[in-house]
Amino acid sequence: MGSKSEAEIKRTLGIDSWRNLSKDKMLRFAAMMPDLDTEVAIKIIEQFPMFKEFATETLSALERTHSSALIANKHSQDAFHEACREIREILKGQLTPDLPFEDRKYIIDKLMELSRMESEKDSENKKFLSENFKMAALGATALLAAGVAVLGGKAALDNRSGSDS
Repeated sequence: MGSKSEAEIKRTLGIDSWRNLSKDKMLRFAAMMPDLDTEVAIKIIEQFPMFKEFATETLSALERTHSSALIANKHSQDAFHEACREIREILKGQLTPDLPFEDRKYIIDKLMELSRMESEKDSENKKFLSENFKMAALGATALLAAGVAVLGGKAALDNRSGSDS
């Protein structure tokens, strides 16, 4: 593990005191934890009596943000596809048997273009969903890693203390 001191970590996070650690900076700290010396990380975490509550609140906030993004995305997708259905119906209504070939070809080309647009929107949506899931998972993983590092570090220190006796 790394050997950064508390003072170095505070400077990196741009804080003077652990009591003033914002949620954003707590997440940055959690992401730094795997590179920290276990004893230093534990010493810092012990200064946060509300770490568990913070982690729970942060995970809840991540879940709410993720859910809101998914709901907003679904509404956007539904509106887009509904608009495409309406345009498709209008264009299909224009395809009459007495329509000249050039006009029929134009309408069919527009229907094909509309299909390509829907396909692109579907691919874009899948990419959005994938990236959104990755970000939510990354946030949750950072918090879980912080908790595991603390618990694992405490267990390692307890084992070390027990074997020294």
